[in-house]
Amino acid sequence: MENKHLNEERYYIAKKQVEDIKGFYSNLISYIVVNIGLIILNLKTSPDHLWFYWPLLWWGIGVIFHGLKVFKCMPFITKDWEEKKIKEFMEKENKETWE
Repeated sequence: MENKHLNEERYYIAKKQVEDIKGFYSNLISYIVVNIGLIILNLKTSPDHLWFYWPLLWWGIGVIFHGLKVFKCMPFITKDWEEKKIKEFMEKENKETWE
């Protein structure tokens, strides 16, 4: 029975990772398509005033951080850090409930 529970938990974790990766790729594709459209729009309507690089830059930073998180390349946000934060918030909520 314990083995079945462990397999279900591992399946849930793997499924969540796949969903996170799909979400990242959706974000990346949206970033590319929308920014190509913005570049074309900017160059067609006002080539003397370039503004397309602002959404390209800021959304790009977001895409980078999203990718780092999904592919577990963020050394400061680890599973241990997540667990500590969850416990911290639960203890805070519990403390506030009893006051």
